[in-house]
Amino acid sequence: MNKTIDFYNTHADAYVSDTVDATFAEVQDKFLAYLEPGSYILDFGCGSGRDTKYFLGKGYKVDAMDGSEALCKAAREYTGIVVSHMLFDELEADKRYDGIWACASILHLPMDDLKRVMWRMVRAVKYGGYIYASFKYGEFEGERGGRFFTDFTREKFEVFLKDYPGVVITEAWISSDVRPGRSDEKWLNLILRSHGYEM
Repeated sequence: MNKTIDFYNTHADAYVSDTVDATFAEVQDKFLAYLEPGSYILDFGCGSGRDTKYFLGKGYKVDAMDGSEALCKAAREYTGIVVSHMLFDELEADKRYDGIWACASILHLPMDDLKRVMWRMVRAVKYGGYIYASFKYGEFEGERGGRFFTDFTREKFEVFLKDYPGVVITEAWISSDVRPGRSDEKWLNLILRSHGYEM
């Protein structure tokens, strides 16, 4: 994970310019449709702060965090709120959030780390709360372009989810990348609902 964080610290400006203006309202609104107005959201790996700012503008309460110091700084400047510098496995919240938004973020975790972090996410969301997560579509696990990726198909994710009996897939769909010139890249989008957990 350190190498991936180093990548984002080094390329923060390019990453922000590549993502901050990318239109993503269709997916954002699909997630928000499951939440009550004014709900409490964690933007888990907020990157440029694009989604945090969108949620704030819609009247939601948002906590934002990222593992890259450079992206935290950029997101703070863009959103005007405090952005916590923390790693995914440092999440300690318990039943705090109505929804967790993990857009193109936890996909950078190796499978074993992802399994542990998913438990932390399930613990952090309220009973009946929702988790959005997106992954590159496919079966690949490893380094690509200086960053680590764990890709998923729906079938692969269903197997992964068997370790979390209180979590169900509410909605899943495949989409194209919204960034210019990258529409051939496919993403797996998931909206999960958590009905609690027993560890």
